[in-house]
Amino acid sequence: MNKVFFIIALVCSVENYAQEIELELFATGVSNTVNIQHAGDSRLFVLDRDGLIQIVNENGILNNQPFLNINDKVSDGKDERGLLGLAFHPNYASNGYFYVNYVNNNLETIISRFSRSESNIQLANPNSELILMTIKQPYPNHNGGELVFGYDGFLFIALGDGGDAGDPINYSQNLQSFLGKILRIDVDNPQNGNNYGIPDNNPFISNPNALNEIWAYGLRNPWKFSIDKTTNEMWIADVGQEIYEEINKVSASDGGLNYGWRCYEGNSAFNLRNCPDISALTFPIAEYSHSNSGVFKCSITGGYRYRGTAQPSLTGIYFFADYCSSEIGMLKENNGSWTMTFSEVFRSKRWTTFGEDVNGELYIGDISSGSIYKIKDATLGMDETALSHIKLYPNPVNDELTIDFGTSNRQISEVYVYNVQGQQIKTLITFKNNSSKISTKNMAKGMYIMEIFNDAGQKTTRKFVKN
Repeated sequence: MNKVFFIIALVCSVENYAQEIELELFATGVSNTVNIQHAGDSRLFVLDRDGLIQIVNENGILNNQPFLNINDKVSDGKDERGLLGLAFHPNYASNGYFYVNYVNNNLETIISRFSRSESNIQLANPNSELILMTIKQPYPNHNGGELVFGYDGFLFIALGDGGDAGDPINYSQNLQSFLGKILRIDVDNPQNGNNYGIPDNNPFISNPNALNEIWAYGLRNPWKFSIDKTTNEMWIADVGQEIYEEINKVSASDGGLNYGWRCYEGNSAFNLRNCPDISALTFPIAEYSHSNSGVFKCSITGGYRYRGTAQPSLTGIYFFADYCSSEIGMLKENNGSWTMTFSEVFRSKRWTTFGEDVNGELYIGDISSGSIYKIKDATLGMDETALSHIKLYPNPVNDELTIDFGTSNRQISEVYVYNVQGQQIKTLITFKNNSSKISTKNMAKGMYIMEIFNDAGQKTTRKFVKN
């Protein structure tokens, strides 16, 4: 597995705490990455917006053949449409069912079920589609797309307000429209001629003026949401219109909530015509403006609270990102209040999805490069002091780079060089006279990352520039 680390110092401007994380390059080669899921085993299933589901194995290597290819069914608009959501049935290991959310070429959101191949667990049966819902979209944007099974076995479905700007038809507040909602359906007990049923405790099931499938409403574009496996809380990141991006946290068993769009964008009034009383609305626990911290922001990508075991200092932190600023954000709870911080800017990164593996470890996907990174605690397993004496020169370099290992009781064991795409381009395993030279004559201009390990497994990371 190729690895490259980016160190991020996340320093809070309100509370004086710091949390260092690093991103380890895990996989490359998935175009248009928009979703990452697991199926209860070590594999990751990665959605290509154009209509493919790729399998990434635990070593970061992609299977040669996609798990599913429905490119012919999916919109080729190269915008907010496409294959957007994936959820595996809670009993996937036995029944092989999984569910997808995509927008077709007729500008319709399709919620459908597919089945795993009976003869090959690495493949789905492309002819097994059972369509559960077809929802007409008035515009090509704000499609939501996330699918998540709750711990009660019911399927949650996120839909945006239908698009354009400002929700001109006010779909989000209209309980007779699926748009701007989170829906909740029973995929195991179809009824009334549909390929799904309605859970008995859905909040509007006895309301003749509301669609029974609706679980929550008043959302603009809930691009990503997740359910905390520890607390059963739903975290909904809702993309803003003009100024504010918002994060909502509620119990996943608390239905019927109105999140306020288009009346409010975040905590601020947006369009107060025909709005309910403010007391009937649920407001976010956190928001940020497009000019927050001085770096332009525009669109939130929601993630997860960290519930893995390998990075204990990250436990309970909610991770999110912004598409325009290329920053990664964190929400950390401190004595009942939440503090938000942002990372440094990752130039040219377009974060579009987070993922969680079967062990609760977190990943983040960059749609611009097709790369997937694993989020790690930067303080684990690193001892920069033991390797701080190492120097690279000249830097910038033209034809030959010298690595001066200085004096140490430890032997340098390995050196790896990566380009900025995370591709390993050089490996050194033998060294003489506490130094080594690398020919850079034929390397392309730009920045490179070097990882240096000693025989105790300690590591340091260095950067150099080729002129």
